[in-house]
Amino acid sequence: MKKVLLSAIMVFGFVLSTNAQEISKNAIGLRLGDNDGFGGEISYQRGLSKNNRLEFDLGWRNSRDWDGYKLVGLYQWVWNIEGGFNWYAGVGAGVGSWNHNYRGPGNNEFKDSGTYVLAAGDIGIEYNFDFPLLLSLDFRPEVYVGDGYRDRNFGPDIALGVRYQF
Repeated sequence: MKKVLLSAIMVFGFVLSTNAQEISKNAIGLRLGDNDGFGGEISYQRGLSKNNRLEFDLGWRNSRDWDGYKLVGLYQWVWNIEGGFNWYAGVGAGVGSWNHNYRGPGNNEFKDSGTYVLAAGDIGIEYNFDFPLLLSLDFRPEVYVGDGYRDRNFGPDIALGVRYQF
């Protein structure tokens, strides 16, 4: 039984490695999700090899009460499912800063700010069109360490990515 299981795993790994699709050298666009309160992000991907790439995402917020930014870098492994469909997984880290300045009823003022670092994982699916468009849907859980952004140390994020490949 162990030999059959080991053989099946080896065959599955061989199929994944031979089905690998070359990924684009560069892609830039938007990653549209919650981003833990920052909203959409500007996203850049840089292909390193046929199956690996780096992704950098910059999210910022500038509103009446909240200002902040978050920069995340991820290393991703990409596997072909079939045709233009790929799935990917990755790990990374980031840094961010935030500032909350609120004037409430009775002219009471509340100010708070901080910086933090984060560790992130990433898993998703994408479709690579025949023309230079890449659509993706991913899940990125993040663990924060630092000055208590919203008094939480975990933030899950689901986002839709739209990128131009070149």
